[in-house]
Amino acid sequence: MKLTILGGGGFRVPLVYGALLGDRGEGRVTDVVLHDLDAGRLSAVARVLAEQAADALDAPTVTATTDLDEALRGADFIFSAIRVGGLEGRAADERVALDQGVLGQETVGAGGIAYGLRTVPVAVDIARRAARLAPDAWLINFTNPAGLVTEAMSRHLGDRVIGICDSPVGLGRRIARVLGAEPREAWIDYVGLNHLGWVRGLHVAGRDELPRLLADPDLLGSFEEGKLFGTDWLRSLGAIPNEYLHYYYFNRETVRAYSRAEKTRGAFLRDQQARFYEEMSRPGSAALTAWDRTRAEREATYMSENRETAGAGERDADDLSGGYEKVALALMRAIARDERTTLILNVRNQGTLSVLDADAVIEVPCLVDANGAHPVAVAPLPDHATGLVCAVKAVEREVLAAAESGSRTTAVKAFALHPLVDSVNVARNLVDGYTAVHPGLAYLT
Repeated sequence: MKLTILGGGGFRVPLVYGALLGDRGEGRVTDVVLHDLDAGRLSAVARVLAEQAADALDAPTVTATTDLDEALRGADFIFSAIRVGGLEGRAADERVALDQGVLGQETVGAGGIAYGLRTVPVAVDIARRAARLAPDAWLINFTNPAGLVTEAMSRHLGDRVIGICDSPVGLGRRIARVLGAEPREAWIDYVGLNHLGWVRGLHVAGRDELPRLLADPDLLGSFEEGKLFGTDWLRSLGAIPNEYLHYYYFNRETVRAYSRAEKTRGAFLRDQQARFYEEMSRPGSAALTAWDRTRAEREATYMSENRETAGAGERDADDLSGGYEKVALALMRAIARDERTTLILNVRNQGTLSVLDADAVIEVPCLVDANGAHPVAVAPLPDHATGLVCAVKAVEREVLAAAESGSRTTAVKAFALHPLVDSVNVARNLVDGYTAVHPGLAYLT
């Protein structure tokens, strides 16, 4: 079975390959094709993968190419993990937004809109090519903003594109752990959009254990989200929000913390990964060791400004293990082998949330089998969550419209309608700022 990874020179690709090495089942991936525009990054990642596979039996073969059509042709599965504009682009997204006093995070607020505006045209081109060159392939989207990009691709691939994220999985795992439950045996009632969802229940053997957690302040405050949001706020919500909702619920404090930081998150990762890739350009360097060291630092500093704002302290060691590669592997297994399972995924709504239309991509539990991912019926969201979901989905639709039409006016509208952008004039300044630093936004006129 052939797996193509777009963005194959990306830093997190070895996580995916490591998961593939552990898969010994029938119908496993035997050929991995890495595609990237940067041949140097491809070479660096290929070195890490070679060291990972050194002691493995029947490791999937790895080839690398900068030819997109060659990479797509005949693929059974396609992972899209591209970063249009690279980490330099992410750092610029953050800085332009902070200069206007608003959040520049890569998936939330102004930064997410800017990232979406330059990513959607590229993602749509990939979707069209995949439909032509690999019509039977399933495309699994890792590319952020995951929900928005998945929806853009679904207009050309239908339900054969599925978006994944490790945030809901990690959240469910943490809740189950503090409740003393086995995560694999728990049903997680999670609903929303990507990076905008809530756990409303965690069912074990038919019993919802979440009320027990919410009723115990010590237990509630013992894990990441309890420390991040505070127990009083979680109890008032009656749910556990995805960690990215901290940007909404504590926006002013987060913007202030990000503005005071020595480096934005994007700038930190840009410089950190530049050191890694530079080290990989030197013959004889230990590729896997360097990658492991860099990854540990990356994970330990994740959302550090938010945790500092909340006084949440350092991340627990159990939360530093990633997870999106495990979701991807479970998804591939379920489809390729008809190993039916339940995963929280980004898929078309199809009537699951009545407040959104059928084609809107949402993030909910799905039953997965050989025919793809099927969203599970969920109860309606409370009004406060419905308002936020509808507002952000409306922004996503304006981003898609701007990307399709090239309309600067529509792009301004997308920024201005976002709950975390507080002025139309700020929205205009953001479009001016982003088009000045991103050549990929020259299409907006």
